[in-house]
Amino acid sequence: MKILIKNAFAILPEGCETDVSVCIADGEIVSVRTVPEGFTPDRVIDAADRLLVPGFVNAHTHVHMTALRNRADDLSFMTWLFDKVVPMEDKLTTEDAYWSCQLAFMEMLESGITSFMDMHMFPDTMARTTLDAGFRAVLTRGLQGGEDDPENDERRIRESKQDIERYAGAPTLGFMLAPHAPYTCGERYLRRIAELAGELDVGVHTHLSESLDEQDRIRARCGKSPAEYYDACGILRENTVCAHCVYLSESDMALLAARGTSVAHNAASNMKLGNGFADVPAMLAHGINVCLGTDSAASNNNLSLLREMQLAALIHKGTHGDAAVLNARTVFDMATVNGAKALGLAGKVGQVRAGMRADLSLFPLDSPGFFPIGEPKAALCYSSAGLKAETVLIDGRILLDKGEFKTIDSERVMREIRALVKRF
Repeated sequence: MKILIKNAFAILPEGCETDVSVCIADGEIVSVRTVPEGFTPDRVIDAADRLLVPGFVNAHTHVHMTALRNRADDLSFMTWLFDKVVPMEDKLTTEDAYWSCQLAFMEMLESGITSFMDMHMFPDTMARTTLDAGFRAVLTRGLQGGEDDPENDERRIRESKQDIERYAGAPTLGFMLAPHAPYTCGERYLRRIAELAGELDVGVHTHLSESLDEQDRIRARCGKSPAEYYDACGILRENTVCAHCVYLSESDMALLAARGTSVAHNAASNMKLGNGFADVPAMLAHGINVCLGTDSAASNNNLSLLREMQLAALIHKGTHGDAAVLNARTVFDMATVNGAKALGLAGKVGQVRAGMRADLSLFPLDSPGFFPIGEPKAALCYSSAGLKAETVLIDGRILLDKGEFKTIDSERVMREIRALVKRF
């Protein structure tokens, strides 16, 4: 399908421009600014009074948990996780997970997200629901294992491999291996995962240094920081993405930078669970690729990357006492090109330019709280409360069309989630 977007106010790699045209064919941006001779679109989108941006990248979430929103609040991290969330997760069926994911996709589309990386516990179901909705994703089946239950440990790894093999040809799906966290994975298991990731040529997605409790547990167990423990097991590498990283020391940051490991910053989740503030400015100063994640709706309790952009742009100014410490331009990059790099999608998504896949979002410029726009990247960070994307394309396919979901039955989703909540 050929699509022409015209009259857009666009955020381009070179800067912001008005009256921009974007031509799309076979899911790819073939031209920006000019319409090639002979280009005949099947669909024309008039983007007058609309802001055109590259689709945002949610670099860490758990979308199957969306139906657990607002059900485990005001609790300490370990109580929240092991006493509330895990028991509820264990009750979710594959059908529950399917509709919970669809609800997540609706919310993410409205915040302009077009790509996400997910840690889940529903092999096959996650891939199927993602393809049904038309999202771009890197899927990672959560892996936990030590010495007590080797059969289940290997089952999880086997399920990961099966998904990678089964959906190898899906153009909008990628895969990584996902050791859950240092405190849920033993050394032998981590070394096994690191070796397998090399064999399969896939990355690693994990939680790291999320809480003080984690720091204390790992130091007591092996005399190392969680980052040092992971590195000793071969987990830290160029295609590894570590979520949270709230308690990295200077030496930990230097280690991640040396390995080329990316960090997914989850500001809302870290604050809500009382885990503190990751020192993002220090990570960036070390040369670490920092991107943004929402974490799950059970801990955030939203899946809006606009909200994460706002928090990231604000909280570090307060914690560092410096209004310029993390500016809007940097945060915008965290939400786009940095996220694309972390997910292995660099050069494919994250910018509005020819040769990239057509993952694009259009926001209304006349939204009252967003108007007048001023500098667009600053507006997205500081005045986007209540802002919703109007039209979203992924791989050149329109998934949200002037506020209407085209690949998701929103009424069915709400009906299924209501039934799930009632059963819970």
